[in-house]
Amino acid sequence: MDTIRNRVGEVYEPFKVRFLEREIHALADDEVLVRVRASAICGSDLHIARGLHPSAPLPVTIGHEFSGDVTAVGGGVDNVRVGQRVTVEPCIVCGKCDACRHGDYGYCEHISFTYRNGDGAMADYVVVKAPYVYELPEYLTYETGALIEPLSVATHAVRRAQVALGETVLIIGAGAIGMMVAAMCRRSGAAQVIIADFSDSRLEMALQVGATIAINSGRADLEQEVARLTGGKGVDKSFECVGRESCFLQAIMTLRRNGTATVVGIYEKPQVTFPAGRLVTHEIRIQGAQGYCWDFPIAIAAARDLPLEKFVTHTFPLEQLQQALNTALDRGSKSIKVIVKP
Repeated sequence: MDTIRNRVGEVYEPFKVRFLEREIHALADDEVLVRVRASAICGSDLHIARGLHPSAPLPVTIGHEFSGDVTAVGGGVDNVRVGQRVTVEPCIVCGKCDACRHGDYGYCEHISFTYRNGDGAMADYVVVKAPYVYELPEYLTYETGALIEPLSVATHAVRRAQVALGETVLIIGAGAIGMMVAAMCRRSGAAQVIIADFSDSRLEMALQVGATIAINSGRADLEQEVARLTGGKGVDKSFECVGRESCFLQAIMTLRRNGTATVVGIYEKPQVTFPAGRLVTHEIRIQGAQGYCWDFPIAIAAARDLPLEKFVTHTFPLEQLQQALNTALDRGSKSIKVIVKP
């Protein structure tokens, strides 16, 4: 492979971006070089941009929701070929620990993600491991293909929650992940999908992609509204997709007896306080959901019937990464997914 110079956008201080040039190394036998065509800004990227992500200290190259073209492959790669349109599962696992050997790579003792190592897709090229590269079907564009990663996060959360036919669920937070959780809950058979947020525009969008009831929790008491809607019983399943203590409390206090809360949000302030007696009196379960494990193929199949293009509200060229981040951070922009195109 000829020497390739890679333009990389790096967040070096909170809210500040600079561009660097790096040389791409010779590919290992199991590596694939992808020419990035679309890279979406994720909520975790915004945590990084604030300098508050617990696992990705600055400086770091962000971007792990992306699609592109296979430009080169290592000698042992046989699952993709040069020229294919692809998306990538950006996890890094050891393949040797007990979890990996049992196929549960999502629980790898050494799990990480490409952006945590600074190998982000806000760049012209990115080098990835072949087993985690998936061909894009014809019904996905580069832009919607970049959204398979967050859709896989939502898929994983819904699968972990074991949402069942006829259940009532509550999603707290109508960001992209929350809305995708709503969509996947409906696909899983939930009869009532309640979503709560402070933004009317996001709530309206959520109703278009799967939610059945929207509550502006800035104007209404969420616990009281859920009690009213469920005849005082509470919801079967709740999803916390924000990462705040107040939302964590709502997620557990709105559950019916024997309900399950799934925590998806990233907590910049990691400590929360809640009434522990609720665990006993209501026999509720609290669990987390991080990343994905065998969820990408399911998300790709589900995407055929989901209007993922509705999530893309802004598009910028790579050289305007700073403006793209500013837009994603600006509540007034009403952005949902901001796409950067090298």
